[in-house]
Amino acid sequence: MKLTLEVKTAILVILGIIFFIFGFSYLKGNNIFDSNNTFYTEFDYNSLAVSAPVTIKGNNVGKVKEIIYDFQTGKTRVAFSVDKQLQFSKNSTISLFQTGLMGGNALEIIPAEDTQMAKNGDLIKSSVKEGLVTSLSSDFSQLSTNLDGTLKTVDTLMGNLNGLVSDQSGDGLKSTLAELNATLKSYNGLANSINSLVKKNDQNVTAMVDNFNKTSVNLNQMSEKLNKVDITKTVADLEATLGSVNSMLAGVKNGEGSIGKLLNDDKLYSNLEGAALQMEQLLEDMKLNPKRYVHFSLFGKKAKRYDADGNEIKEEKKN
Repeated sequence: MKLTLEVKTAILVILGIIFFIFGFSYLKGNNIFDSNNTFYTEFDYNSLAVSAPVTIKGNNVGKVKEIIYDFQTGKTRVAFSVDKQLQFSKNSTISLFQTGLMGGNALEIIPAEDTQMAKNGDLIKSSVKEGLVTSLSSDFSQLSTNLDGTLKTVDTLMGNLNGLVSDQSGDGLKSTLAELNATLKSYNGLANSINSLVKKNDQNVTAMVDNFNKTSVNLNQMSEKLNKVDITKTVADLEATLGSVNSMLAGVKNGEGSIGKLLNDDKLYSNLEGAALQMEQLLEDMKLNPKRYVHFSLFGKKAKRYDADGNEIKEEKKN
């Protein structure tokens, strides 16, 4: 079946009308084949545009479909559509917020935590979030006020500094700087003197450093020798020696051996004490009666004898 030219023209005209309606609706933010849910909210003023995004937790889930001014209430009624898959409470809040520094506003769904789900066509309460530009304007206004006070304070401080600099008295800044300059010159001279002293004693300092290095080497060698010594064996030998000494002292204490008998025999002490007493008596008797022990004669005369009491013993004459 062949189509006539009139039929083809009619089909093209109808298709053109359909595309025009679809394109016009799309530009207005309406989609003929849209199957999303539509909700409403109200604001005291309008700062939105059709097709403005609708978000939840930063995610784009819909857009503004229509903005109507209600002459009876004086409020701006906004219709917006969201994906049917999105389920949120009818007690949620639709917040108007600014999307950037260059302007442009959008809606944000702040969901409520309950089970009363919103249905297609419900009116949701709204709120307005203060935008970044408004906040910055307020902050800059406050900053400007504070800056004005700060500048006044700085101006006063600079005036005081100028007065201090121009003061020629002893308390003036110029006088203080002059004294500081003189002090720095003195320190500079002291530094030069120290440098000269170091240069003159450079050889001595070098020798001192060399001696220190040699001492360090000797200490290192001594440390290596100490490391090579068998400390464990030395300690073991010392413990064995101390054990022997302890055993010997225990034997002496128990009266074993000659030293033990000498230290522990009471009879020996008594005999020594008696001998010392007799020796003392003998010496005393020698002092009192020396004739008993020493006999001396120049002419060969026979020495006299004495008894224990000091009496002379006379010899009997032979008939």
